[in-house]
Amino acid sequence: MNFHVEFPGLGLEFDISRVAFYIGSVPIYWYGIVIGLGFALALVFAFANAKRFGIDADRMSDVIILTTICAVLCARAYYVIFAPFEYQSFWDMINIRDGGLAIYGGVIGAVIFGILFSKWRKVPVLPMLDLAAMGFLIGQGLGRWGNFFNQEAFGTNTTLPWGMYSDGTAAYLSGVQSTLAAQGITVDPSMPVHPTFLYESIWCLLGFVLLALYIPRRRFHGEIALMYAAWYGAERCLVEGLRTDSLMLGGVRISQLVAGVSVVAALALLICLRRKYRNVPLVIPALPGEQKSPELVEIEEETMVPAAEEETVRPEQAEPVQEGEEEQ
Repeated sequence: MNFHVEFPGLGLEFDISRVAFYIGSVPIYWYGIVIGLGFALALVFAFANAKRFGIDADRMSDVIILTTICAVLCARAYYVIFAPFEYQSFWDMINIRDGGLAIYGGVIGAVIFGILFSKWRKVPVLPMLDLAAMGFLIGQGLGRWGNFFNQEAFGTNTTLPWGMYSDGTAAYLSGVQSTLAAQGITVDPSMPVHPTFLYESIWCLLGFVLLALYIPRRRFHGEIALMYAAWYGAERCLVEGLRTDSLMLGGVRISQLVAGVSVVAALALLICLRRKYRNVPLVIPALPGEQKSPELVEIEEETMVPAAEEETVRPEQAEPVQEGEEEQ
């Protein structure tokens, strides 16, 4: 299917196709290509930085493969469960070529199964969640452009210069007028709409840059994951309110509710844990087969302290890292 897309305020208009190319008679959609590209770049980042987080790349490969499969299944199941319509067949329920993957379903599934598979493969859980969070930002930042090619995940009317109009948005909005009216939303299908997929793409890629710069300054394992939850949740909580295709639970936008809870929980944990570890140097877990220093012993969450001080060192007593001293 082709769409004629316009950005009237910017003087731009062009035609796009959902299909990138064909293999024989089988269409290959841009949606899948874009998501695949985001996943591939997230993998590149993960393998390039695995040692930096104290993670064995070989063991991480097993965790990624199994977790990815489960995350995709969870993303689809989340969408199917809360979809505002009934699927006609089981094939329609599992067919993701036309879209229908709920990001929060995928993230929740990735966290749950990622923890389980990490424990099974003896990969440090919290550093793995930190690395996964960076991958999420890459994948979401690029993957949202799949929504552009499908002309989905857009918002209500706007007069902003970057407002978007297409025959695809007009057709969708014309068909859901009664549904939107029941939610108290009025949208004119003939007018430009918020390109909310673009908002999320920019927000996630910006978040990736900021957190990548922060990695050397992290104070405890799991901090990056919590920052991701707060950063992405804040954006989703705001932007979800603009969308016209939100998954609903009664009169509540599910993603908005999940986002709000994740922001509050993540910020509360960040405040508490940063106080707890404010003067404790971060120690990277030793990789399998690496020679561990004899004066270091392992303690909870893959953090290590000098054995002689194991029973006496408290966060408020530990010496801070000197300025200019290389952090691990």
